Amino acid sequence: MSVWTLNKTRLFEGVWEGELTRADGMTSEPSIEVTFLEQPVHGVQIKEDPAKNRWLVRIPIPSEAVADGVQTFLIVDKSTGGLLNKITMISGEVLADDIRAELDLLRAELDMLKRAFRRHCLETS
Repeated sequence: MSVWTLNKTRLFEGVWEGELTRADGMTSEPSIEVTFLEQPVHGVQIKEDPAKNRWLVRIPIPSEAVADGVQTFLIVDKSTGGLLNKITMISGEVLADDIRAELDLLRAELDMLKRAFRRHCLETS
């Protein structure tokens, strides 16, 4: 279990940004590792913001991660091995198929509700 908490602030221009705080209030420097497909992600920046007792984290999304399907990055506390956060990106045809399936499911549920409502109206008339 990590003493650190990492919260996403935004994903902008290919860079994931977050705020890293320590639960026990201590100010020691964090040590994190970011991996994609079990390989380290390079260019990770950690900058201290002592005024707010936090660390600002910037993780560049490598261009090879922008592809069809689901891509996951793991952000781990190196000292404990605990998972701090993850970045999940979904794009391409996989996403389109998933949305179509959800839409089909919603339509089926709506049809079921309409039939049940009509049956209820007939029975209570």
